[in-house]
Amino acid sequence: MRKSKFIKSTIILLVGGFSTKILGMLIKIIITRNISTKAMGLYMMIMPTFNLFITLAQAGFPISISKIVSEDKKDNKKIVLSSIFMSIVTTFFLMILLIFISPLIAKSLHNESLKFPIICIGFTLPFISISGIIRGYFFGKEKMFPHVISNTFEQIVRIILNILCLPLLINYENNVIISFLILTNILSETISIIILYFFLPKKIKITKEMIKPNTQIMKDVLNISIPTTGSRIIGTIGYFFEPIILTSMLLLNGYSKDYITYEYGIITGYVMPLLMLPSFFSMAISQATIPVISNGYANNRFKYVKTKIKQALSLSLFIGILFTILIMIYPEIFMKFIYNTNEGVKYIRVIAPFFLFYYIQVPLVAVLQSLNKAKEAMMSTLFGIIIKLVLIILLSYLKIGIYPLIIATITNMIYVTIFNFIKVKKILKK
Repeated sequence: MRKSKFIKSTIILLVGGFSTKILGMLIKIIITRNISTKAMGLYMMIMPTFNLFITLAQAGFPISISKIVSEDKKDNKKIVLSSIFMSIVTTFFLMILLIFISPLIAKSLHNESLKFPIICIGFTLPFISISGIIRGYFFGKEKMFPHVISNTFEQIVRIILNILCLPLLINYENNVIISFLILTNILSETISIIILYFFLPKKIKITKEMIKPNTQIMKDVLNISIPTTGSRIIGTIGYFFEPIILTSMLLLNGYSKDYITYEYGIITGYVMPLLMLPSFFSMAISQATIPVISNGYANNRFKYVKTKIKQALSLSLFIGILFTILIMIYPEIFMKFIYNTNEGVKYIRVIAPFFLFYYIQVPLVAVLQSLNKAKEAMMSTLFGIIIKLVLIILLSYLKIGIYPLIIATITNMIYVTIFNFIKVKKILKK
């Protein structure tokens, strides 16, 4: 019964992930055809800040909720409501913080026009966080269909907004266009929350006792979310500092601000998203695997857990290999079709083979979280980020253009994946 449920959940997530990626690709096509490469570069410059604050706002709640709900030992309604309470408090303080530190972040990125787009990030956080919490509940219940439907409609809303509004903003400053792209998340996440709400159990009576935050449940959620968030926070902090350090080091070594923005936009706005296309498969496998492995490990079904881990890694690697072969043979076709440019083709041929490590890194992290070893995942992320940032600094002195970022990214992927694989193997030998 549980095996068929796992297969069904995985298939739903794969189909949904594929459709979401196609819609995401369409969004990318619309954006790249309506904004300049410089605007794309500036947009990608603040994406690390956006990702950092999303991580802080969600605080690992979706994963911890998924794990607790899958164990089926506590009141699910109290779990969700207590998490939403903590999320609202967290996002309120983060919004205030962003208002005060936005000038500093913009100055660190050597572009003070980014101040207002950075402030706009704060307004999106409550919607993204609440949406993630409700999704965590459905993942714990191994009900993937609501997630897929809400994600699909979320992307459709973004497509409609971009088609209607981006052509109207063509004569505006880049910071206005970037602010719009960020604020579209408010409406798209709101639609997602509404759709998820209709899939929740109908026989729910909200009482004063339920609304009141449950201290014990909050502790249980935080006990899982804090180490889990630690790993993501470290990763996003590293990602946050990446454009700041890269810009500063390349400026120091004689490269212009326009060159850095342009090349960074190509790498992070075109090349990386294209190479990460198969990650929807790895992510789908990971999301379906977490509750299954958590339950199996909690009940000492170690042989079953090992089988599921092998399946997750094998499937992720197989899809990754197929995509890598295609992208290595026809990079120009992919770039021209999606972005209407051939800029970045030379970078794809260098990076693509090493992305095979990334395709299995995602399920490996999910496995460690399921085995209550989120701290190990956090340590691998920490060391990987340190290595990456140190390499960016050192290699910048060689004056090899944007390649310090490329080499550092490749090294980070290899190190983190091998570290996590060794840890998982060691845990399952006990």
